[in-house]
Amino acid sequence: MTAEAAVVLPVLVAFAMALVWGLLVMTAQIQCVDAARAGARAAARQEPADAVVEVARATAPRGARVTVTREGDQVRVVVMAEAPILRGLPFEVREEAVAAEEDVGSVEDGGVGAVAGQESGP
Repeated sequence: MTAEAAVVLPVLVAFAMALVWGLLVMTAQIQCVDAARAGARAAARQEPADAVVEVARATAPRGARVTVTREGDQVRVVVMAEAPILRGLPFEVREEAVAAEEDVGSVEDGGVGAVAGQESGP
């Protein structure tokens, strides 16, 4: 019985460590998805690129890289992070989100802040 336990115990420990690492990678993946979406929403509101990166980094895993590109009326935010714990592996988590730029005109133009069916002024 002792010989079997000596063989099985390291395998079980390695399996448990692999499960924990997998959970950490999935958590980082979800954080990257959330960060890319938050950044794309901010970029769609035509916020400056620095503000978009700051919004995305607030949600992204520590040390993540954020890039923002505009292609016509589309905005693409890409969030990349290294895999947690085993940083030496050539493995990274990458997510991107794309959004269409919104028209953020003034209230007089009927943009953000305008209330449908109400007239402005006396």
